[in-house]
Amino acid sequence: MKQQLLLLIVLLSNQLNAQPFQLGHTTITLIDSARNNRSIATEIYYPADLAGNNVPITTSTNATFPVLSFGHGFVMSWDAYQNIWEAIVPEGFIIAFPKTEGGPSPSHSNFGQDLEFVLSSLQALNMNATSLFYNRIDSMNCVMGHSMGGGAALLAAKNSTIIKSLAVLAPAETNPSAIQASIGIGIPSLIFAGGNDCVTPPSTNQVPMYDSLQSNCKTYISIQGGSHCQMAESNVLCSFGEATCTPQPTISRVQQHSVINRYLIPWLNFQLKNNCKSGAQIDSMISTDADILFQKNCTLCSATSVTDYSTSLAVDVFPNPFTDKLHIQFNKRNDSRKIKVDIIQLDGRILFSEIFFSGTSHEQITLSLNKNLPKGIYFLHATTGSHQSVKKLIKQ
Repeated sequence: MKQQLLLLIVLLSNQLNAQPFQLGHTTITLIDSARNNRSIATEIYYPADLAGNNVPITTSTNATFPVLSFGHGFVMSWDAYQNIWEAIVPEGFIIAFPKTEGGPSPSHSNFGQDLEFVLSSLQALNMNATSLFYNRIDSMNCVMGHSMGGGAALLAAKNSTIIKSLAVLAPAETNPSAIQASIGIGIPSLIFAGGNDCVTPPSTNQVPMYDSLQSNCKTYISIQGGSHCQMAESNVLCSFGEATCTPQPTISRVQQHSVINRYLIPWLNFQLKNNCKSGAQIDSMISTDADILFQKNCTLCSATSVTDYSTSLAVDVFPNPFTDKLHIQFNKRNDSRKIKVDIIQLDGRILFSEIFFSGTSHEQITLSLNKNLPKGIYFLHATTGSHQSVKKLIKQ
């Protein structure tokens, strides 16, 4: 039996664009007794049901959340990375920003140790019944950073046994050398570079770091026309330094942030939450994305191909490219199982999600999409039970 369903996607609808979690925020000071009681003031953002300072962590789920420790750039501060916490935390992550080493003569080594200490301290708070984070910290984590903080993240990963993954934005060479530290790093790694970065040129910073990494799953993404400072929000000191060199960026800050989110969010979902769908999303779009140049040595979702990552759910989508109507045909009996269909933007955000009931072969559904949907690339994810399929969509 052929079932026709008409659906309307309203792009500006608050319901469709709402994030799963609100932003909770707290400030804590951690003390490292092993380093002469070193004080590490730390800003933390976490998933909440109500946005605000010191609000409870979300009770809408009992899930635990992976922790990210993020290092700021040279003479920059944690609040320059609002673009990072606002994109990542609502997706179900906790991110911590140590505020140390913000002066003109920072210790890169100490900063790297601070990044690791934040992760271990939050694991300890997971066991503390009086803590805001009691029983809510996942065992998976990631060390992150921008510029100097990215280089310090590499130093942290080299010397740590607890860090599970690495994701850095325009990491800078440090003292001791982050490039040399990369030789001893084998965890999954993601490096972003700006194609027009004149502050930490990729050829002398990010490229040798990537080449030196020993990880059997590493990815390097160079953002075409992107700059060093546009990895973060506008910052006077960073912008002043960048203004003295060339080339200058040829894309906007908003465009650069969009590209970062396009890959960072699904990469974190894959590496820290074992979400194969997110890995397949990256594998599918990275080779055809005109906004980047890339290198990688692994397939993130081992069952993927460019179009499908499971042949057990056969799906056809037409026309593709499409304008306003999209037909989805399931070419295999699905035993009356529910089929969940998601349409996902390049930045990893779900634009539309609906569940359909299937019981016959060659069943077709029709989506009538808003004509104002911007032209570009989208992804359709179809899931039934453990069987899944990914299709790349082109809106013309």
